[in-house]
Amino acid sequence: MGRVVLDDAAIRRALVRIAHEVVERNEDVARLYLVAIPNGGVPLARQLAANLLEIAGHELPVGVLDTTLYRDDLTRRGERPPLRRTEMPSAVDEKIVVLVDDVASTGRTIRAAMDALMDFGRPRAVQVVALVDRGHRELPIRIDYVGKNVPTAASEKIVLHGHRGTLEPPLEVRVEAREQG
Repeated sequence: MGRVVLDDAAIRRALVRIAHEVVERNEDVARLYLVAIPNGGVPLARQLAANLLEIAGHELPVGVLDTTLYRDDLTRRGERPPLRRTEMPSAVDEKIVVLVDDVASTGRTIRAAMDALMDFGRPRAVQVVALVDRGHRELPIRIDYVGKNVPTAASEKIVLHGHRGTLEPPLEVRVEAREQG
């Protein structure tokens, strides 16, 4: 099962705090474009969009961007992961793209997302949200907005538990032992 590091209430508080930080950092909230990285980033981006609507009064586009074909570590993983749906409501030209992921670790997923994003235009800027930052960077990727820093051992993984695609309670983040294999 693992140990719980964020329960449902803590996740929701973190997303409200992050929404406030995004508004403070970006004067023109209407220029923002939220882009979720499947799977865990999707419900988080949707909740973040709802929080931003409540705080700043702007309804923002939320895209979903599959990074599978842009990863540089597919051969190390052995099997090819399944492709997921990309849903980008419009181009990202001149937008401030806020990439949303559930867990940041090596930086490879964020790098792949930035590469994939360029197929949808040239953003003015890219900012990164991670609900959990566990460290272990292999690439020089900075996370702009973090829900919680959770230092972990290489033998551990961080897992967002809940209903896929929604933030229906109960939602929690756990640190679990990584399966050997």
